[in-house]
This record gives sequence, structure tokens and C-alpha cells, in this order.
Amino acid sequence: MSTTSRKIAFIGLGIMGGPMAANLVRAGHTVTGYSRGRAAVDALVTAGGRGADTIAEAVRDAEVVITMVPADPQVKEVALGEGGVLEHATPGTLLIDMSSITPQTSREVAAAARDKGVRTLDAPVSGGEAGAVEGVLSIMVGGEPDDFADARPVFEALGTTIVHMGPHGAGQTVKAANQLMVAIHLQALSEAVVFLENAGVDLNAALEVLGGGLAGSTVLARKREAVLTRDFRPGFRIDLHHKDMGIVTDAARAVGAPLPVGALVAQLVASARACGDGDLDHSALLRGVERLAGRDPR
Repeated sequence: MSTTSRKIAFIGLGIMGGPMAANLVRAGHTVTGYSRGRAAVDALVTAGGRGADTIAEAVRDAEVVITMVPADPQVKEVALGEGGVLEHATPGTLLIDMSSITPQTSREVAAAARDKGVRTLDAPVSGGEAGAVEGVLSIMVGGEPDDFADARPVFEALGTTIVHMGPHGAGQTVKAANQLMVAIHLQALSEAVVFLENAGVDLNAALEVLGGGLAGSTVLARKREAVLTRDFRPGFRIDLHHKDMGIVTDAARAVGAPLPVGALVAQLVASARACGDGDLDHSALLRGVERLAGRDPR
């Protein structure tokens, strides 16, 4: 492959995938996008990319295929299913799955791809919609070192922290840990917000000073405005974080790692979903704490 411009097929142009594909176009790559919603494909075309009506059309002549879809069933469908990537990709193609799925599914895709002569990487990301738009995602990668090195110019258009974690599935294992920590941070932020409001403290001022100390975090920096305004338009939906908490609790059980706080937060995420908040941003965990405090969430 060229070390500069690549022919890239991008499958899945949602909240994260759309801006990621657009950043690849801006970096000089030739990007052909496919998504179930035509509006998302049209948005990529407007950004300078190309549109496809099928996965087969998108993958044709692609050197790199990136998939960014919600969960394991969609990854299996687009990669392994009838009319999917492996049915149409040529030997030597590099398939990079940037979805958040189980390590087991990543290894299953890698094994199937190997039989077709297709190379694979699992490369989930962290940073949310804002990180995708700004091109500052953290990318954790599993797969062969040579394939990681080959993909690095592509990753550099998408993120600023790019680390090879180990063999196939290792990227997804680290992503599971990431989602565990993010959920706990969001729950801690939510509890602090209700505590501060009940105490009558100026919340804006309090979050400013907390952000400058040891309590500061990327979660606080990214979600501060959302909790101040109660604007929970989705950058990352609670439904998806619920899925990810299932991944990390199952993976931790498999390796004998206790998650006492994580298990509790997983239940709180599930509760938020059961209360109808699944389509809201995961910062809407605040609404669950408000309910516990006897408030009617706004």
C-alpha cells in the first residue's frame, strides 16, 4: 500500500463514523462510504467522499476497509454475512473494525478473514462524538504489528493517541476497560452534581475548580456543559454504553477480575435504559441520581 493516500471503504456513517470518514477525506484519502441511511452517505459525498449503495460497491478496489457499527451482530453481518466485506474484499485488503464489540468476535472475524487472505485489526476508539469531529480520538489496536504500522497513517487522520495493544482482541479488551472507567466517572460526576446542587453551591463555579484539581478528568471536561444545561443530545447513547458494560462484566468474569463498583454502575446504566433514557447521551446518568434524590428529571 501507499504510505500516503489510500483507497478506503468506510462502512457505518453514524454519529462517530460520519465525522471519522470526513476526516479521512480531509487527510487526502479516497473514501467511499456505505451506511443504511442514505442521508449519511450524502453527507460524506458533500464532504468530498464518494457514496455506495452496497457494501460490495464500497469495498470494490479498496485497500483499506473500515467498519464502525453499533455492536457484535452488525459487525458479523457486515464482515461475515452474505454480501459482506469478506465476500468482496480482495486478498491483501486490510479490514479495520473500529466498533466496540467483544474480543471474541474480533478474533472470530480475524480467523475468517485470514482464510480469505484479508488482514485485520480491531481498533476501537474513545473520545465520543466531539473526539471524532475534532480528529483527536484515542485508538487502541489489536492485531499484527506489521498491519498496525501499515494502518498508522490512516489512524493519524482520526486520532492523537494511537497504541498497539497486542494480538487480535486486545484492542477490544482495552476498550472494555475504557468503558468501565467512563461509566464510573460519569456516575461520580452525576452524584457530585446533585450533592452540590442540594448544598446550594454555584454548580458552574464548583465544576470549574474541580476540573482544575485531582478530580478533573476528560469526562468532566467533555460533559460539563451537558450536566449544567441538562442537554443530553446523544454523543454516545446510554443504549450503547449498556451494551459495553455487558461486554466488560462478561470479560472480567472470564478472567476472574472482580468489578464491585463496575457491577453496580452497570446496574445503574441498565436502570437508566429501563427508565426510557436509552437514546440519550450517557451523561444522562445524572437523571438517575436526580430520581434517587426525589427530583423529577428535567
